[in-house]
Amino acid sequence: MIETAVQWLLHGVIPVAGGALAVREVVGNLFGLGSAVLGMRRTVWAWPVGLVGNVLLFTVFVTGELGGHTAGEPLWGQAGRQLMFIAVGVYGFWRWSRHGDAADAADGGALTPRWATATERLTLLGLAAVGYAAAYGLLLLIGSWGPVTEAWILAGSLLATWGMARGYVEFWLVWIAVDVVGVTTLVQAGYYPTAFMYLFYGGFCVVGFVAWLRASRRLPAPHGTAPLEKSPEVPA
Repeated sequence: MIETAVQWLLHGVIPVAGGALAVREVVGNLFGLGSAVLGMRRTVWAWPVGLVGNVLLFTVFVTGELGGHTAGEPLWGQAGRQLMFIAVGVYGFWRWSRHGDAADAADGGALTPRWATATERLTLLGLAAVGYAAAYGLLLLIGSWGPVTEAWILAGSLLATWGMARGYVEFWLVWIAVDVVGVTTLVQAGYYPTAFMYLFYGGFCVVGFVAWLRASRRLPAPHGTAPLEKSPEVPA
């Protein structure tokens, strides 16, 4: 029975109007959604749940498999993005676990959200520029499907995931910018379940941003940090 379930996960398809969806792509995105919900709640289990989804989606993008058959060229940017998530996810799990019993998580969350300082924001902008240039050059070299948009998705995802691990409120805004580009790219490439999830994530990120913004105002600032500016008022 277990073997049958594994085979279904790896090779199964879900019939839909006009075609079929690869089970791995759908399940991988469901794990991603679960990770996002747990991340909004600042629960440390957001990271291991996300890692499962990352592994499944990596196998989808690196093979170009969609609906049980090859959907064209692999999306190397999307595949590399999953590897990046795995690496940063390990760091995020370690950091959130380390903060789990700290006084700066007064409401029981793994850490207290805060705005990045001016220095941290400048560092993030610099990393964004360098990351985009490096990703674009690499994707051109290996012949990815859409290097212009994939490079932004890859670099932006790195910044957003790192920002989540550090507890920056801004990481939700970066995710929204990534989702806007991601929906168009994935629809054009034929990865409809993931494109739909990007669209859903965009709306969810607005909710997550408001939740973290409220927490940053309600909870004491983390030890040794000072907010860059007073957070804008958000209706209760």
